[in-house]
Amino acid sequence: MILAEDEASLYLQASLTRVWAPVGQTPITAAHPGREKVNFYGTLNLHTGSVIANQADKMNALSTAAHLERILSAVADVPILLLWDRAPWHRGEPIQQVLAAHPRLEILYLPTAAPDLNPQEQVWKATRTAVSHNHAQRDLSVLASRFERHLLDNTFHSSLLNLHRFSTICATFN
Repeated sequence: MILAEDEASLYLQASLTRVWAPVGQTPITAAHPGREKVNFYGTLNLHTGSVIANQADKMNALSTAAHLERILSAVADVPILLLWDRAPWHRGEPIQQVLAAHPRLEILYLPTAAPDLNPQEQVWKATRTAVSHNHAQRDLSVLASRFERHLLDNTFHSSLLNLHRFSTICATFN
């Protein structure tokens, strides 16, 4: 099974995007002055388009290890190839302990500064478009719940496997 993992932060501050409005009536979006945020871990199953997601107070090695354990319990007992960027919280003793305890989990590190290669980035983009662009929500916990609900209730198909002819290669070995 091939999965792609990434993290994102959600702020109460609305991210702005284009919107239709009557001529001469510029839409107004309230700006929240604070920098409170909620962090999310998200893992896209490249075969099914489903996402394993959870909120975290911090993005560090302990939170990352907990998310890896969540992935391992959510995915049947099959080998997992996890596509991952080189974030500093993807290293450390808690990560090494999870990898040592679960040899079926293998990590493939993506090149530095190449977010366009990680399909989970497109999941964040789609979810931000659906939930956090141009919003008027004043409660971060409500916005975070809607964000997480969107991640869990939708499928996000990636063309990465088709682009590299994964189905053809797998059929050759069956």
